Amino acid sequence: MPSPGTAPPGRGPSTASRPPDRPRVGGTARAGLVLLALSVVVLWPVAAAWSPLMSFDRSVAESLHRRAVTEPGLVHANRILTDWVWDPWTMRALTAAIVIGLCLRRAWPLALWVAATVGLGSVLQQSVKAAVDRDRPKWPDPVDSAHYSSFPSGHAMTAAVVLVVVLWLLRRYGVRGRAWAVSVILVAVSVVGVGLTRLYLGVHWPSDVLGGWLMGVGWALLATAAYPWVERRFPSRTTVPSNGGATDRD
Repeated sequence: MPSPGTAPPGRGPSTASRPPDRPRVGGTARAGLVLLALSVVVLWPVAAAWSPLMSFDRSVAESLHRRAVTEPGLVHANRILTDWVWDPWTMRALTAAIVIGLCLRRAWPLALWVAATVGLGSVLQQSVKAAVDRDRPKWPDPVDSAHYSSFPSGHAMTAAVVLVVVLWLLRRYGVRGRAWAVSVILVAVSVVGVGLTRLYLGVHWPSDVLGGWLMGVGWALLATAAYPWVERRFPSRTTVPSNGGATDRD
């Protein structure tokens, strides 16, 4: 007879003894690596100026530009979204607010991790831009303008990194149910939407946006997978118990 509290032979620990909602770090890391690998799959033909991809990019860009020059109202709406709502500086301001909020909760390692994740994501983005040095679309009658190299899209990648981190934090701090569903929808709309605005305004090629999405989400997933390692080595004074609320260990 097994002693009380001991699992029967041949069976693992009881489900009740497992912490709820334990993050699947291995799966998250694998997903991040797969997405980063796919971003390299996109990057290689861009860097090599592979003719079929170049033709596809130009065909889509020209089609969207023909529409944009006839729709000034829609162009104006897209410029508001891309320059204010989903601009990288808006994402950085959101990151700063999150970091300050975590510092006020004395969650120092988590605050540093958020800042490092977003900051290193920007370094990765700018490094790839400099290495690939792809020209942006050029039009005789542009509806918007942008600077620096084209691949990957900085708007798409920055939004992907920041908003995936926001989702992870919301889950960590116990957001569930309808609030979680709304958060996921808002993040998905924002990440997809900012990429589409860049295409519609004629300042990026489709592969720039796809590369930004893949690289941004992949990097954010790898960072979230690495956080438990940070947490074990630099324990915070603030913990998140299994019921989702935060308590101070004073």
